[in-house]
Formats: sequence, structure tokens, C-alpha cells
Amino acid sequence: MKWQDKRVLVTGAGGFIGSHLVDELLNKGADVTAFVHYNARNDWGMLEGRYNDKTTDLKVIAGDVTDSLFVKKAVSEKEYVFHLAALIGIPYSYLAPESYINTNIKGTLNIMQASLDAGVDHVVHTSTSEVYGTAQYTPIDERHPLQGQSPYSASKIGADKIAESFYCSFGLPVTTIRPFNTFGPRQSTRAVIPTIITQALTSNSIKLGSLTPVRDLTYVADTVQGFIKFAESPQTIGKTINSGSGRGITIGELADLIIKKVNPNATIICEKERIRPDKSEVMQLLCDSRYAKDLAGWEPQYSLEDGLSLTIDWMTENISFYKTGLYTV
Repeated sequence: MKWQDKRVLVTGAGGFIGSHLVDELLNKGADVTAFVHYNARNDWGMLEGRYNDKTTDLKVIAGDVTDSLFVKKAVSEKEYVFHLAALIGIPYSYLAPESYINTNIKGTLNIMQASLDAGVDHVVHTSTSEVYGTAQYTPIDERHPLQGQSPYSASKIGADKIAESFYCSFGLPVTTIRPFNTFGPRQSTRAVIPTIITQALTSNSIKLGSLTPVRDLTYVADTVQGFIKFAESPQTIGKTINSGSGRGITIGELADLIIKKVNPNATIICEKERIRPDKSEVMQLLCDSRYAKDLAGWEPQYSLEDGLSLTIDWMTENISFYKTGLYTV
């Protein structure tokens, strides 16, 4: 499939994965509308400073996915919609669960309804491996039970089911991509890898929560290719598809790996405030991504070590972007 001049909307375009997806779509020649969250500073998030109103084939619009009228205008006349807009921080979902319901579930409903009304060719909706909760078996395939172990994961389960219902009830051509933990340049310290790297760059003390949970980590360029390949493949319509590396690593092992690369003198300190409630912490995530390879020919190209090196290089050059002394929920 050729993306040249395809009319594409990316919600959550100012975010970590969304901004990388915008980059790739522009590289492929698509006509991209980047939907960022409205703010008084007219800040474009991770698109800021890299694009401007003169950028060819990119239009940036600021709004809120919970506003159905704005969403309807944003989706109008688009051929492809990539829906990434969401509240994602798990600790913050303990503090503000209602906002997760509004953004993640109502926002998804608005995108699906507007896409149906506009006759969009293909919608790619973003899920998360957190919907599986602690693994009942590994590797985790798409048949694994869903478990809402945090308000965040519960809201994403609801959003995924809204997307599924629009396919089953109305024939909306929608695919749900379920990435396992993605990392790379531009990611905030709400995620563990930037938390470790930024502390290692600025301190000899690395403050973390639990070190025993296992995560499956995918470099952002690979995750973005998943979005692209799933959108290109008609076989993915109506399906929910995992994307992950198939390699598990504990948070403690991950921290040791990063410390060796960044600051061998650093030591790890476990802080009580960073530890999630026992029944909420997801202890093991390990992806079975065979379905992605079978349906769309997707498989990761970057090793964890190569991805970490690229991420460390970027964060070293952009350390001023981060508030390194604060614990960000």
C-alpha cells in the first residue's frame, strides 16, 4: 500500500508514540492531521520545535477527544485514523480515575462514532498489555483473559470493547493494536526506562518501586511499524493484535543494564511511595506476537540493547527536557 497523499488523522499526536508515528507517516508521504490536546500555550507536545505551520503535509489541530463535536470535525474526510489519545499513567489513575473513564472510554466512543459517520477506510485503535493484568500463562496471546488491575487498565479494557463493538455492530473497519511496553526517545518519566536513565545521568541514586515485575520491552520504531503494517493489512480488520518482543526482563535487571551503560557508580534505592498496591501491580508481561507476524508480517527489528543505546543517547542530549528531581505519577 502507498501512503502518498492519504488523508490521515493521528490522535494523541503530541505524545511519545504518536509523535514518532507522525514522523513515519510524513516520511511515507501521507497528508497528516495531528490531533494534540488543547492547552493555553498552544504547545504541540513532542511535535513542538520539530514542525511548524509551514511544514508540508502536516496540519496540527488542538482539541479534546471527549468533545464529540470537535472530534467529528477532526475525523471528517479522513481515510485513515490512528487513535492513540489516552491518559496512560497508572499511578495517576489511582488519584483521578474519573478522568481516565472520560478520556479513554468516552474519547474512544467519539472517535469510533465519528469514523463510522465519515466512512473512514480503516481505524487503528491503541490498547495496552496492561489489560491482561498479571499473566495467567506466558507468553501472553490475544486469548488471555482481561483483568482490570488499575483504573487505567480498566478504562482501556472499556475502550477496547467499544472499538470491538463498533466492528461487530456496525461493520466499522477497526483494528486494535495491543503494544507491550514501548520505549525510546521522547518518552516521559511516567515510564520506567526514562525514570532510570534520567536519574542515572544526574545522580548516583536510582529511586524505583518494585524490582521484581517482568516486562516485555519494544523499541518505539518497531511499535510504529506495527501501527503502519496493521493499517495496511485488510486481514487485521476486526482483530485485536499483540505487538511485543517476546523477551522478558525484570525491572531490577533492566535497571542494572542501564546503570552499566550510563553510570556504573549508581545504586538502586526502593522507595515505598513508588510501589503500587499489591493487587494492582502487574507482575509479569511477556508477549506472544505470532498473530502480528501471521496477519501483517510484523516482528521487531531492534534488540533491547540497541534500543536502549539509542534512547540513552537521545536523553543525554535532551536531559534539560526532564524534571529529574521529581517523582512523576
